Amino acid sequence: MTSTTARIEHVNFTVTDPDASAALLIELFGWHIRWSGGAKNDGYTVHVGTEDDYFALYSPPSDLTSATDAGYQVNGLNHVALVVDDLDEIERRVRAAGIEPFSFGDYDPGRRFYFLDADGVEFEIVSYGS
Repeated sequence: MTSTTARIEHVNFTVTDPDASAALLIELFGWHIRWSGGAKNDGYTVHVGTEDDYFALYSPPSDLTSATDAGYQVNGLNHVALVVDDLDEIERRVRAAGIEPFSFGDYDPGRRFYFLDADGVEFEIVSYGS
């Protein structure tokens, strides 16, 4: 059997304002916008991240209400975890953005905290560094 390695290329989730969500992620993590434009069902998407991976931030048109589109709801996930080198610096940036982090924890082998963005999307920030 041949072994393969998989990595996450992107996470796609629905937000109310992709541009505002992208701006927050740029402020917190130093990412950049890779692409933005029209998307599924006449919606709008912003791809924000690094050269290797990104978040696809999708917003449907305001009249998207049919049952067939039930998978595209704001905050339709539990949380997104991001690994960072400097947890204290990211906490400082989160607080500077006017967001209160919560659920701090130290565990072997790392440390973490959480925060909610304007749409209630929960982010877990993890550091395995010293």
